[in-house]
Amino acid sequence: MSASIYLKITMLFAVLTGLLMAIGFAVGYYFGDPLLFMLLGLGLAAVFNFASYFFSDSLVIRMSKAKIIQESDNPTLFGAVRNVAQKAGIPMPKVGVVDSPQPNAFATGRGPTKAVVCATSSILQTLTPAELEAVIGHEIGHVVHRDVLMSSVAATMAGAISYIGTIALWSVMLGGGGGGKNRNSPIVLLVAAILVPLGATFVRLGISRNDEYSADEYGAKLTRNPGGLISALGKISSKAQSKPGSNRRNSGPSPATSSLWIVNPFKGSSMLELFSTHPSTPHRVERLKKVAREMNLYVP
Repeated sequence: MSASIYLKITMLFAVLTGLLMAIGFAVGYYFGDPLLFMLLGLGLAAVFNFASYFFSDSLVIRMSKAKIIQESDNPTLFGAVRNVAQKAGIPMPKVGVVDSPQPNAFATGRGPTKAVVCATSSILQTLTPAELEAVIGHEIGHVVHRDVLMSSVAATMAGAISYIGTIALWSVMLGGGGGGKNRNSPIVLLVAAILVPLGATFVRLGISRNDEYSADEYGAKLTRNPGGLISALGKISSKAQSKPGSNRRNSGPSPATSSLWIVNPFKGSSMLELFSTHPSTPHRVERLKKVAREMNLYVP
């Protein structure tokens, strides 16, 4: 792993640890012992950092409800992953399937030697073989660049911090800890409970959006099929859900994993792109058309 990757991971852990300690300070200020709760936040951060680094792939697989398969279970998907991995010159990743009516795909793991590429059960019915390989090329791009480690760790930590912040928020709303000796502390705790999870979310979103452009370009060049990726993105985007939980009859993706998929499985209504886990599809298409021109390939 390169020094730059280590630096990015270290910075990510430092930012998220600081956010968790900030929650601890606010909670401790509310209950009259900020130092103790800051130390508890630091201890929790150490545990979460360790778990998210070494077990992020397993956690993501569970959150997405993916099932690791063998070649006999889905020869077409397995073959597409093998073909693209060979082109990239990396070991064969594990392959997983998520039971969902939405066509989509994601990758997780710590890098090329420990990677998992997952797709939904409906992707073969929606995409052509060429489009499928283009999508797998995008995911292999994340693996090669080790974006999967960064995004998996960030999503895991941001989710944990948001969960803790929500608990803190409800404790104030319900009047918990009324014996705290700091009269203004409920305001401090309320602000921290709202802003700290928001800060953790911005960390996750900033990483995800930038990496999507790089993976698009890598996949387009690796498969020499930017047009296939463009058409695949259009098909996948058109079938994204309107909001999380709008279809609870299936075991589709969890909102906690939204930043990992090639297209956010949950459409925003009219949110600015700043608040999205992904760049807009039109922006991605525009960049892919530029890549196609650089490759002297025609894309309508």
